[in-house]
Amino acid sequence: MTDNATDSTPEPELYDSLDGQVALVTGANRGIGRQIAENLSTLGATVFAATRSMRHDVPEKWEHILVDVTQEGEVSDAADEIFQTAGRLDIVVNNAGIAEFDSDIVSAPVKTIDRTLATNLRGPMLVCKHTVPLLLQTDGGRIVNLSSGMGALSEEQSGGSPAYRISKTGINGLTAYLHGEYGDEGLLTNSVSPGWVRTEMGGDGADRSVETGAETPTWLARFRPGSPAGRFWRDREPIEW
Repeated sequence: MTDNATDSTPEPELYDSLDGQVALVTGANRGIGRQIAENLSTLGATVFAATRSMRHDVPEKWEHILVDVTQEGEVSDAADEIFQTAGRLDIVVNNAGIAEFDSDIVSAPVKTIDRTLATNLRGPMLVCKHTVPLLLQTDGGRIVNLSSGMGALSEEQSGGSPAYRISKTGINGLTAYLHGEYGDEGLLTNSVSPGWVRTEMGGDGADRSVETGAETPTWLARFRPGSPAGRFWRDREPIEW
């Protein structure tokens, strides 16, 4: 994205209410994912809260659904269940993710690389594979991909965490692909960097609350048809890839 493209990004039109709409949020039992799910529920959406175990606690007002994003069968079954239960899907938030910090590519265990890429990149691809057909049935279906500034090619790529960084660069590539492939059919796909958030992943020293981290992803989920897509956002502003 160039500065000119950033400057020319039009203002989105937003839904004030999500009544009647259906959202799938992965990794919805804690952290940013849980807050996004809560925000969308408050706005009136029916929320399918996807977690890796049904033992994870989520509010009773949400539809609790089993999804380990590394397991295609669970992803496929979840998409079928959403269609059978709700008959539609308007919003997908690809939030589930893991991180490995500190190691460089030489010292990173191969099992850590494989697990991180499987969860953070292959997982969202599987979710999109099985939910895009549902999203295309509604006017202006939205995909919100949780990325990170650590995956931005415009920022210095140093300081360790190779698998995490590369997985988030890949997420941005997934966003660009989905926009190019399905944007003309009305699908709105965007990436978002929530910033450094005080979650189990981000740690207690992070400079942002969960509520702040969830603000822009929630905002993107409110985009009306025809709003900007195929972009990378932070604090409701487009940023460089």
